[in-house]
Amino acid sequence: MLAKRIIPCLDVDDGRVVKGTKFKELADVGDPVTLARQYNEQGADELSFLDIGASHKSRTTLLEVVKQVAAEVFIPLSVGGGIRSVADMREAMKAGADKVSVCSSALENPDLLTEMALACGSQCIVLSIDAKRVGTGADGKTIWHAFSKGGRIDSGRDAVEWAQQAAALGAGEILLNSIDADGTGQGYDLELCAAVLDAVNVPVIASGGAGTLEQIVAAAKLADAALVASLLHFGKTTISEIKKYAESQGVCVRW
Repeated sequence: MLAKRIIPCLDVDDGRVVKGTKFKELADVGDPVTLARQYNEQGADELSFLDIGASHKSRTTLLEVVKQVAAEVFIPLSVGGGIRSVADMREAMKAGADKVSVCSSALENPDLLTEMALACGSQCIVLSIDAKRVGTGADGKTIWHAFSKGGRIDSGRDAVEWAQQAAALGAGEILLNSIDADGTGQGYDLELCAAVLDAVNVPVIASGGAGTLEQIVAAAKLADAALVASLLHFGKTTISEIKKYAESQGVCVRW
């Protein structure tokens, strides 16, 4: 069994880590460099940085943060938000990113995934999908759409089909964010995770809704990795506690 990854997510806005619920009501939760160092010491497998402002100014601020973190933290760093071209990707990787994640820009220009994969390899490309339930099909199955611009705009694309298309175009990993579950502490959208896992042959990271260790383990048993934010940011648990509990429940984790 491949070891499942536990990945802290740092949503950065104007140089500070913030957290909200369903992508709204953002609150300041701390300094990104301090939190990154803390999570590295606790045993995080990777760190995910997302510039939620996604303007050129805020991305520049985020890359300065990445440079500071990369100088002292030796685990993979994924950086996203406002990356719209191969040049932007190279800028992020020059700052210390090992992977880049794209969301809105890929929805607007799917060929960007191929361009980026050809430039640096699929292993460096993470497609971030902000998915929201929009209804039920005639077959009784849930329908999710992929949203852009920080969850504000419905692209009209079926999220599962988009994941499948993106993997074929060159995305090496899918970061699957449930807008409905984000920040609620009610658990990951496992139905969404299962649907995407059935559709793609690349790793899938479950994101949004972690409120208990049991919920994290449930996601880790299903997906390839679990993203965690609020539980860590607000000191309700630690990476090591998550891993110890996961291991006790038969989940293979990295130490």
